Amino acid sequence: MNRRQMLLKGGKLVDPVSGRDETLDIHIVEGRIDRLGAALSVPSHVEVIDLKGKIVAPGFIDMHVHLREPGFEHKETILTGCTAAAAGGFTAVCCMPNTNPPIDDESVVRFIRERAKAALDGLLDVFLIAAVTKGRKGEHLAPLAELATAGAVAFTDDGDPIHNAEIMRRALEYASMFKKPIIQHAQDLPLTKGGVMNEGFNSTALGLPGMPDIAEDTMIARDIPLAGYANGQYHVAHMSTAGATELVRAGKAKGSPVTAEVAPHHFTLTDDAVRTYDTNTKMNPPLRTRDDVEELKRGLKDGTIDVIATDHAPHSFDEKQVEFQQAPFGIIGLETAIGLSVTELVMKGVLSIYQLVEKFSVNPRRILHLPTIVIAEGETANVTIFDPVAEWVVDVRKFKSKSKNSPFGGRRLTGRPVGVINNGQVYWSFLSP
Repeated sequence: MNRRQMLLKGGKLVDPVSGRDETLDIHIVEGRIDRLGAALSVPSHVEVIDLKGKIVAPGFIDMHVHLREPGFEHKETILTGCTAAAAGGFTAVCCMPNTNPPIDDESVVRFIRERAKAALDGLLDVFLIAAVTKGRKGEHLAPLAELATAGAVAFTDDGDPIHNAEIMRRALEYASMFKKPIIQHAQDLPLTKGGVMNEGFNSTALGLPGMPDIAEDTMIARDIPLAGYANGQYHVAHMSTAGATELVRAGKAKGSPVTAEVAPHHFTLTDDAVRTYDTNTKMNPPLRTRDDVEELKRGLKDGTIDVIATDHAPHSFDEKQVEFQQAPFGIIGLETAIGLSVTELVMKGVLSIYQLVEKFSVNPRRILHLPTIVIAEGETANVTIFDPVAEWVVDVRKFKSKSKNSPFGGRRLTGRPVGVINNGQVYWSFLSP
């Protein structure tokens, strides 16, 4: 869109920052918002995009994405991951540190940032979440000051919990000096050793070793008081249990510095899905019970859960085409996030569109201390456009991600990304002429 003009006509601007919820036109010139208003007129040479019935929102950010590069480019690359994010309606992603080598050194930060700037001509903002411990081994703190200076926006050993309480305490203390959150993959490893799905009726019926919900709950129960004691910012990644939701709710009520996210698959599917032995239903934390799903939705509704994040975890076809117990954990999620969220949350009265935008755009940026997106005249255009009523059927063959490991193929969804605009660039996902 460099050196170009366009008029976004008749879309409904939903902006929790300014409080606007109204239908209007947006005139964009060279990547900046030139005018906002009703029935704007433009010269005949200006491209006019009809967005009647579409939502225009501050650009969505997915704060939990595995781009896999460096080290696992057969699963995903920075380019393919950014393309999948744009197709899914995101203008920004945060990449997790379980790469090879892990993001525990300034040189790896520089490598990813340089690759990200080149992807899609810089359309996507790629923020890095660095490792808490060296090598993600949980033994010694990584150079947090160096990583923060290099541009890391948070710290996590995601894929592995910070199991040592003393390490967690020191991490919270040091990270607070740079106003960076510690993100925890909450899992008591001895309780889940060998497990491949939620422990319960289905795991017994299927003869698969289970991972009890208490493994998540006990870690969060330990960490919330630690965060208060260390005066550090604590964020729960991909929360999946009713007990964890209750713990975060109680912690917030006491003023604890805790926030949380949930992935669409955890508020959409239950462990009944595993009865097919489809390895695309294998994830960590695992799919839980109907009671857990309903409590996660209550947590989203009452504000206990701040963020929707995908935990986009690509794996190649051959890695997933093995016996269930041998398959790796994880599924992709960038290109189904909006559809699943609208279908399961908006259409079922759990969240309004306004609240959905908060979970995808405003809250993640607040937690990560990123600049707020301002939709106003003179500001850089950073917007996500989606159709809240469009119905579509998921076809994984058309995904932009390098991997196709999704359990949602063939599923009919309501709500579809239309396009994104950011950094003077445009990406249209599904736009009818």
